[in-house]
Amino acid sequence: MRCISLAVLLLAVPSATVVLDNPRVRVFRTSDSALAGVDSGPGVVIALDDARGGKAGTAVWMDNVASQAQSTFGGSLIIVQPRRATAPPAAAPARGSAPGESPFTGMSFNPLFENDQVRVIRARMDVGAREALHTHGSDTIVVHLSGGEIEDTANGKTTVNRWKYGDVELEARGSSHSARNVGKAVDVVLVALKP
Repeated sequence: MRCISLAVLLLAVPSATVVLDNPRVRVFRTSDSALAGVDSGPGVVIALDDARGGKAGTAVWMDNVASQAQSTFGGSLIIVQPRRATAPPAAAPARGSAPGESPFTGMSFNPLFENDQVRVIRARMDVGAREALHTHGSDTIVVHLSGGEIEDTANGKTTVNRWKYGDVELEARGSSHSARNVGKAVDVVLVALKP
């Protein structure tokens, strides 16, 4: 009879990967709906693939993502779990805006749902789309459904960010920038965290 160590068995169990972790939010990426390692508790579950439970970009709120997401969705997922602040947040910048409120050209925003913790929006930046200089009024998690190339200008410096399918970025509350799509159309899900 062959003995297999517990360590080898644990390595064989697919698990979620933490892709963003700070005092406001923890974000996981899974493949094949593997939820080992995901925290119990509420959060937003975003489908990255067309699979059981919905199409890519489907986003839902679950009261306990660790137990509900696997039975609801198939394929790869992004799980956004807001953390309740232990101290009241600093006041938002006076000119802070919510996703879709700053002047833009060639962009569309489709609200998916909102509750007391998050506002979730499906957004698209067409080829050549522009977003004027704006300041984020909330911490916003950007989940890239398509990838693409976005030119960002902040603090007098311009860089081109190259995003891939499944990438996650944080646009921090109070940060300011302008953006221009310099590649193909970009599809994302935005999760704006409420204070």
